[in-house]
Amino acid sequence: MNPRTLAVISAGGVLGALTRHGLQVLWPHAEGGFPWATWLINVSGCFLIGVISVLLRDSRYWRLFLTTGLLGGYTTFSTAMTDVVVSPTVIGLTYLFTTVIGALLAVWAGNALTTRVRR
Repeated sequence: MNPRTLAVISAGGVLGALTRHGLQVLWPHAEGGFPWATWLINVSGCFLIGVISVLLRDSRYWRLFLTTGLLGGYTTFSTAMTDVVVSPTVIGLTYLFTTVIGALLAVWAGNALTTRVRR
């Protein structure tokens, strides 16, 4: 990977991680409760990845900055999986399935909506 590409991704990652952290501080969840902030972060990030994949198909550095960098730092599937493991069984399983299904539907919806609006 060339230094320019690494710098673009890193800059986006820092901004995304700071944004995620800020949202999780503003909307903490109680121990054993459903982690709504992390769920919303992951699903909204996936929606935006769907949008950006249509809008910036031919813009390599902007796409890398926004998807791999910013949204890669913003979304946090590792935290989501940790929340699944430490949550009570019903909440953990509900969270697992709604995160996976919500994320996949969000990418599809962002892509489909943006494609339709562009036509």
